[in-house]
Amino acid sequence: MRKVLRIIKKVLTVSGTVLTVILTVLATILCFSIQWMFDTWSNLTMDELVYHLTAPLDGTNEGMIMEYLNMCVAPTLLVLALVLILFIAWRRKKKYYVVMGVGMIASLAVSIIVVRGAWTKLDAGSYVKAQGEYSDFIDDYYVDPAEVEITFPEQKRNLILIFLESMETTYADTENGGAFEENVIPELTKLAQENEDFSGEEDKLNGGYSMPGTTWTIGAMFAHTSGLPLSISIDGNNMDTQDSFFPSAITLGDVLEREGYSQTLLIGSDATFGGRRLYFTEHGNYDIVDYNYAIQSGMIPEDYQVWWGYEDQKLFGFAKEKLLELSSQEEPFNLTMLTVDTHFEDGYVCDICPETYGDEQYSNVMACSSRQVCDFIQWVQEQDFYENTTIVIVGDHPTMDVDYCEDIDDDYIRKVYTSYINSAVVVETNEERDYTTFDTFPTTLAALGANIEGNRLGLGTNLFSTAQTLTERLGINAVKEGVSGKSKRMEELASIDETKEELLLREGKLPMANAWAEAYESNTGALPVVVTDIANIPEDISQVMIAVWTNEDQSDLQWIGMEQREDGSYYARINVPGFGYKVGEYQIHVYVVGEDGEQYKVAETIGNVN
Repeated sequence: MRKVLRIIKKVLTVSGTVLTVILTVLATILCFSIQWMFDTWSNLTMDELVYHLTAPLDGTNEGMIMEYLNMCVAPTLLVLALVLILFIAWRRKKKYYVVMGVGMIASLAVSIIVVRGAWTKLDAGSYVKAQGEYSDFIDDYYVDPAEVEITFPEQKRNLILIFLESMETTYADTENGGAFEENVIPELTKLAQENEDFSGEEDKLNGGYSMPGTTWTIGAMFAHTSGLPLSISIDGNNMDTQDSFFPSAITLGDVLEREGYSQTLLIGSDATFGGRRLYFTEHGNYDIVDYNYAIQSGMIPEDYQVWWGYEDQKLFGFAKEKLLELSSQEEPFNLTMLTVDTHFEDGYVCDICPETYGDEQYSNVMACSSRQVCDFIQWVQEQDFYENTTIVIVGDHPTMDVDYCEDIDDDYIRKVYTSYINSAVVVETNEERDYTTFDTFPTTLAALGANIEGNRLGLGTNLFSTAQTLTERLGINAVKEGVSGKSKRMEELASIDETKEELLLREGKLPMANAWAEAYESNTGALPVVVTDIANIPEDISQVMIAVWTNEDQSDLQWIGMEQREDGSYYARINVPGFGYKVGEYQIHVYVVGEDGEQYKVAETIGNVN
């Protein structure tokens, strides 16, 4: 009896120790991750968080990954080491169980506290509620461009559309409509004031609000060019798992392609990231000139990489070369660009960045971007093609840098930078406009001289007209709430295939299992197959089978049922004599049959008979 009790005590000690260590590690990584998350992303919202958690790492800035490893993983490993040392030191003491119990309770308590705090700060409850309810807002207010007459002038104008990473009106001084004591974007401020930002008779900068579903790069670029938020049934950045990107939506790229425009997307990062490549090739058949293209074409050395790919200094140089090439063609062109140096955290310091603001790196980077953009615009204005070219400059979304705007007044409303240069039309009202990034879509077309029936496209309004924007008509809070919920119209436009294998894999929903063939038993003529860890089957399992063949055309295909063993694994023996003792590879696919007869392929492997 004592022996049994000792065994039970040992099992409880070991299992309790393992559980305590696991809970401690989870609590630690959770605490550091949540703190890092709020330190890294300013004004983080739940839709942004979902995006960042589910976004693929392809094209991600390696510096951000290293920062997470240093700030979260490294201290967690240190805590793990300290816990193990503590347990080893106390393992033979009577109070060991007390230490173990305190560790469990403390870990659970800390986890609950930090998760509850993050839940409250993110207003996750409202987000979850919105995701579970359908809203009629988009369905009611969306104007389908396919049903609107858009008429272009006979002489079509060229378009240069520049997305400035994280650029806000906020960075100007208070006198010019910003929130800073000193203007860190003086050139951009002057550019907007001398051209059009829809500020009416005011000299203060004006810009667009970023609505939910538009506050990260692909969401922002989509909103500016389609008049829609990237709010769908899957994470916005998982659109690269689809065969198409909102195939039923008509966007800026679609309209210009129909009008015969040559279109190019020029960016210094990997266009695959976030589904940008898919979107711009699907809508407008853009030529993609990204970081990968730059390496493959010899624009930059094969081993060159800084920040997210290459810096904006090179981007503007390549843009000049591309514009000279495009302007020599007969068809009108659309050159769409995206800068990257001003991406959070603190931006990238290139070799021409000023030190005007001392150790305030992000201010220096913003100032550098302001100067580079305006130098580029000045160069364009000196070219022969400028007379017939409209330039649109917009910040893609507000910065996610956590501390850059932390000292601004709570009443200040942050907006993205906006400037329309050399427009074909002038504004019809001198009043300051209240608008969102959705309005960029029809306004850009109007700036090219296009006549838009009703002056509305998507959720956007032509700001050169007197037609009210949705925020002017309904108020910003109503629009925010309206675009936050699920929309049947958005689902129709997106045509999301939620059964795509890559999507299911990324979301952890792909039916899968581990399978392998063991060594061929020549004495019995059997090739054993084992299947374990069957996961993500939406119904109870009624049968597990393997399909086996050796011929390329599967002409010798055989189906073999598998038996479940006591340890939960499944086992079958392929009868090699049934295949005529054929030597070589045996292709093996594993299928699970649910109670309703639905069949799921969960694994494949190869067996060898020698």
